[in-house]
Amino acid sequence: MTSLVAVSSHLPETVSVADLRESLGLNDQQVRRFTRLYGLDRICQAPGQTEAELMIAAAGKLDALIGQEERVRYVIRAKGMRTTAPYPVSPVQDVREALGLAHAKTFAVADHGCATGLLALDVAGTLLAADGDPDAMALILAGDKTFTPFTQWVEDVSIMGEGVAAVLVSAKGDRDHLLGYATRIHGRDDGVIDMTPDVAKYARKIYQDALEEVILGALGEAGLTLADIDLVLPHNVNRVSWTVAAKNLGLPNEKFFLDNLDKTGHCFCADPFINYQTVRELGLLKPGDKYLMTSAGLGQTFSAAVFQH
Repeated sequence: MTSLVAVSSHLPETVSVADLRESLGLNDQQVRRFTRLYGLDRICQAPGQTEAELMIAAAGKLDALIGQEERVRYVIRAKGMRTTAPYPVSPVQDVREALGLAHAKTFAVADHGCATGLLALDVAGTLLAADGDPDAMALILAGDKTFTPFTQWVEDVSIMGEGVAAVLVSAKGDRDHLLGYATRIHGRDDGVIDMTPDVAKYARKIYQDALEEVILGALGEAGLTLADIDLVLPHNVNRVSWTVAAKNLGLPNEKFFLDNLDKTGHCFCADPFINYQTVRELGLLKPGDKYLMTSAGLGQTFSAAVFQH
């Protein structure tokens, strides 16, 4: 059974939304919307760090990796964006070498937008189940560098941060077992993910129903219902979307962990794992608790995963 062995993250220094006004071209109304309505305040930015350095910093905090490098069979780069570095640079290859994982098969997964972290988890579990070595592990590196204007914000939706998560996965861990996973793409035939007015209108129309579909799908695979969920670890897109989701799902707002929203911004597909690390540090998960990670990405991809701590 796919399990989380350990999760760590690197959260760079932050800058206020107001201080991003000029670089993002925000007007006063947009600043107020992001801060007062959407709940954003500080955004993780690391102008002095490369994408490889961000990932190395996150993985370097994985105490469970020390001395266990030979067990890592796969290094999986989960990218929220299709392109996260200029060609022919391959940051994940630099990370593999720096961590002493040159023996591991290394590749990237993308095209699920900010839900790609959960896709990487499913891929890791599938590979480990078929590996034949019960001690084998996979290392997932999630989160992006905002190195182009397109990646820095989603207009009137969220502002992107550069926090990165490192996730060590096993097929036979003692806790944090993956019980169910569901994903659905409501994309366009032409593959366009830009939030044009038409795309944005369609995204708003389907968002809540599509989110509920994958959440119930993951719960169904796990043999659970919403009433069984103790905590929801969402992606940090904005406060409004999760307030509406909580109402639609019939869950109290308190079950949605949004404490990092104003501290990090929306760190692409790393958010659920960053939130997981935080709730562990705060002692909000008890043995046996069941929790849900859920994300949505550009291209209208929706995903959810159910775990038992």
